[in-house]
Amino acid sequence: MRKAFPGSLLLAIAALALAACGNTAGDRALSGGMLGAGAGATVGALTGTSLATGALVGGAIGAVGGAATTKRNVNLGDPVWR
Repeated sequence: MRKAFPGSLLLAIAALALAACGNTAGDRALSGGMLGAGAGATVGALTGTSLATGALVGGAIGAVGGAATTKRNVNLGDPVWR
């Protein structure tokens, strides 16, 4: 059994702590990608697949989802990098 779960859990927590939605489509795509990458790596660890594959797929889905939403749909506040 692989013991990658603690590392991926830390990655997911870091992504959630560092990301917020933002006001522009670019900010929302970036934060969605970070959240998706963390969640994808966690799912990859839990299912026994590659952490990198999970992070790439989750990041891509999160970035598209973030870019497709508006501040009116989902608003978690300003990103920490602004």
